[in-house]
Amino acid sequence: MSFKLPTDFSDEMLRNRVARELRIKDFSVQIENKSLDARNKANIHWLVQVVVSSPEIKSGEQQIEPENLRIPFKKRTEKIVVVGSGPAGFFAAFVLQKAGFGVTILERGSDVQKRGKSILNFERTGHFDPQNNYAFGEGGAGTFSDGKLTSRSKHISLEKKFILSSYVEAGAPAEIEYMAHPHLGTDNLRKIVQNLRNSFENLGGKILFETLLTDIVVKNSKVTGVVTSQGNLPADALFLATGHSAYETFRMLIRHGVPFRTKNFAVGSRMEHRQEIINMAQWGKPQLPGVKAAEYRLTSPADGQHQVFSFCMCPGGIVVPAAAYEKTNIVNGMSFYSRGGTFANAACVAGIHPDELAGKTVSPLDALSVLEKYEESFYSFSGGYKAPACSISDFLKTKLSESKLRSSYPLGLVQAPLWELLPKRIVPAMQAGLADFMRKMRGFENGILLGFESKTSSPVQVIREPHGKVEGFENLFIIGEGSGYAGGIISSAADGIKAAMSIVSE
Repeated sequence: MSFKLPTDFSDEMLRNRVARELRIKDFSVQIENKSLDARNKANIHWLVQVVVSSPEIKSGEQQIEPENLRIPFKKRTEKIVVVGSGPAGFFAAFVLQKAGFGVTILERGSDVQKRGKSILNFERTGHFDPQNNYAFGEGGAGTFSDGKLTSRSKHISLEKKFILSSYVEAGAPAEIEYMAHPHLGTDNLRKIVQNLRNSFENLGGKILFETLLTDIVVKNSKVTGVVTSQGNLPADALFLATGHSAYETFRMLIRHGVPFRTKNFAVGSRMEHRQEIINMAQWGKPQLPGVKAAEYRLTSPADGQHQVFSFCMCPGGIVVPAAAYEKTNIVNGMSFYSRGGTFANAACVAGIHPDELAGKTVSPLDALSVLEKYEESFYSFSGGYKAPACSISDFLKTKLSESKLRSSYPLGLVQAPLWELLPKRIVPAMQAGLADFMRKMRGFENGILLGFESKTSSPVQVIREPHGKVEGFENLFIIGEGSGYAGGIISSAADGIKAAMSIVSE
């Protein structure tokens, strides 16, 4: 059954509606899907699909038992090493441990509590910790994000169901299993990754924090072990889920003949507005009872050569200093579950190929170096981790004004001609895209642009077989965002699960 319900509907209201529609008293109701319909600002409502069970219902469709991911267990002697504890690495390790393998996760950063303290210290003092930051540490980059659980990946229904149910068992709100656009918030994620780690360890898995992969041992196209900052480990199979920030790992792999290619990716800046502006544009009112904060997803053909789009929109969120390495300056976004902050932010990025970015044909190694130089140039401009910034209107006019810039960014802003700092080839596209966004959303011009957004996707992609096995290697798997095939929590975790299941089934 489907209902249109007010944005602030209660469980009692839903039950009364079911009882009235079906003329029954004894029943249970379960929400299957819940999505916000804001197409008509005068009548914004929830679309709620439910399943009703009752002995008073004499006929109806028989409920089919939903299919679940089946992980066959048997005692196995193989030892598997997984590098990286983000969604791809953790869920690959979790599945393999459930299947009976002996799994060890290597994580270059610390556990989530220690990591959080290092990040807080960074934001208070500007002292960067290369081991614990917004890129590295337990749970990966996604732990300090809005925690979106949406994905456009196809054919991952079983994997997605397993991921969501695992999160709920680890303390996530039950709504993530039925919301059309679920999210966890960084506050929930920090608890969830710790609870998931406990479940993994209770199954017999091991996780070694503050352990950096420095090399791999390869014999006859087969990985036999890994070299780490804490010593060597044997490996019957190696899963690499390092994310797309671990440049030194990419370079080490390329030295070993792991095949990579360059690919299209996207770079730009963060755009930030007062959340009330976004609420007014989307809802026609500053607040909506029962809904946390308005979101947006914007795309534009821009200059016809580089599509411009918003990415990782964080309602009621914070712009954060997301540098993975010292003396680089990049930004990202984060929200708490309540999405109750003053500001809304999202990446504004333009698609581009590394060859065009460099102005010549480049190798995967060169592509990383070109991107790294831009990240370093933003640091050089501000002399640290303050974010270079300007108003959207100044960016369009390519002229700085005296306008005061207000932001959630914790380390402060420095006014900057971003049109001179960003890659020249994307500036006209971003200007055209922003002008298009302003036509689509009233008040959008009353925002700012800040920093360099370079982590929406990877500029390089490993050449691999289906389900993650690297071409030319018997037992090496590269998964998640660092592989160049996945992006976001759900698709990365599903990528890890599919790779794990490929050897479980063998």
